[in-house]
Amino acid sequence: MADNRDDAGERSARGDPAEMELDELREEIRNIDQEIVERIAQRTYVAESIAAVKREQGLPTTDESQEQAVMDRAGANAEQFDVDANLVKAIFRLLIELNKVEQRESR
Repeated sequence: MADNRDDAGERSARGDPAEMELDELREEIRNIDQEIVERIAQRTYVAESIAAVKREQGLPTTDESQEQAVMDRAGANAEQFDVDANLVKAIFRLLIELNKVEQRESR
């Protein structure tokens, strides 16, 4: 069976459309995954900056009202984008807990 790749190794227009679509979709997932990791890294950096400010001001690591505000926003964003709110909140709970651990360790 012919591979239907051109000289650059790309699938030609004569290739299997379903396979081409699947490859394109998988590439899109790879790009989204990278963006998610980049955004987590950005969030972690900002959380570290918040921890530094808390240390300087003698504030406690945990701020339950702020945590609740984050969770409320996460739920609202999930609803806006029609994503399972429990899943989104679980992800944010994990991010918050990891940030709190890092804040405690840096004190």
